Amino acid sequence: MSRVKDGIIGLCLGDALGVPVEFRSRDAITKNPVVDMIGYGTYNLPPGSWSDDSTMTFCLMESLADRKKVDLYDLSDRFANWLYEAYWTPYGEVFDIGNATRLAIIRARTKKMRPELAGGNDISSNGNGSLMRILPMAYFMRNAVLEERMRAVADVSSITHRHPISIIACIYYVEMAVNLLEGLSLDDALARTRAVILAHYSNDLHLKHFERLLYVDFRSLNENDIESSGYVIHTLEAAIWSLLMSGSYKEAVLKAINLGEDTDTTGAVTGGLAGLYYGLGEVPSDWIDRLARINDINDLCDIFESMLGN
Repeated sequence: MSRVKDGIIGLCLGDALGVPVEFRSRDAITKNPVVDMIGYGTYNLPPGSWSDDSTMTFCLMESLADRKKVDLYDLSDRFANWLYEAYWTPYGEVFDIGNATRLAIIRARTKKMRPELAGGNDISSNGNGSLMRILPMAYFMRNAVLEERMRAVADVSSITHRHPISIIACIYYVEMAVNLLEGLSLDDALARTRAVILAHYSNDLHLKHFERLLYVDFRSLNENDIESSGYVIHTLEAAIWSLLMSGSYKEAVLKAINLGEDTDTTGAVTGGLAGLYYGLGEVPSDWIDRLARINDINDLCDIFESMLGN
């Protein structure tokens, strides 16, 4: 399987595995943990149903492939097509959209404002809605100068999430993904990611929110130390912890999802990195086969990879 499919289908699988148990508490999931691709549950959808995490990721991939550049207006239009016309949804219906994301898309469409100014920039606007869809930027900007990559990631995040915490989280995630694409080990990828963030944000007051992501050995933490809400820092910490505490793609995504609460996004964010690191060779084939619109997803991945010149 291609490196694009490893990461993107890895993300989509994590999303779909988490959808049926979204909002379920950790205590409830502990009594009946997710061990396989199931369906129904929270949204009463069949197995393999993915959510807004994957939809927005596909919109970003498609925009990059079509425009061959970061075109924020085009991307904003695709997000609006999703919200208003159910574009790139599994079954032609929009569900599970975050408030910050919805309001940002509406602002961009109705106020005709620059897309990178549409996202909320107050402290409460730090859900995981830009982190969950940012992975394609690692592929597209992999060979760019670091500062250029960081600016582009910040702009793409800002369409829905413009606060520095969300932007730094997205840059952290993309740098981690780029390092994994370069073939680094998890520990070396994490060390290099931390060095980049520290070098570029050493005087940023918001860096205090990233102390564990920058300094703590996540293998020293247990499950009770990890939160799994929709707060972007919680999602990023949960993904890094799940990766470092696992030995396979399957183990990593199931560990992330069984943390409970925002299970689809925790699964998606973890699944993208785990797919890059482990590949999908050992993932149960029926998981992939059961993904909604898998043929469309494969086609998009092929187009995107071809555009990259791989």
